[in-house]
Amino acid sequence: MDEFDRRKRGFEKFFALSDALRFKALSRRNRAVGRWAAEKLALPREAADRYVESFADAQIGGAGDEALLARLRDDFVRAGVDVSAHRIRRRLEATMGEAVAEIEAGR
Repeated sequence: MDEFDRRKRGFEKFFALSDALRFKALSRRNRAVGRWAAEKLALPREAADRYVESFADAQIGGAGDEALLARLRDDFVRAGVDVSAHRIRRRLEATMGEAVAEIEAGR
């Protein structure tokens, strides 16, 4: 199965999840994306931890993917890190598939 099929199945499964599991998957995805971004931004450990938590808080606050994408893009631009919006979107998608798979595996 190629990467595209794996992501597609992850999204199909995501939409079939209950609201509680969907929230858990989004929270897991947002934390993982926050960790990825913190590494790209070369944040020190404490700042990186706060940054990751802010992504979890964004989920609780109801921020959608477009708001997260815009925030990431702005943070990267301010820090002079060259990461395109397309690459950020791909990271959000891939990480969602991984989060769903981890939940299904019982992790």
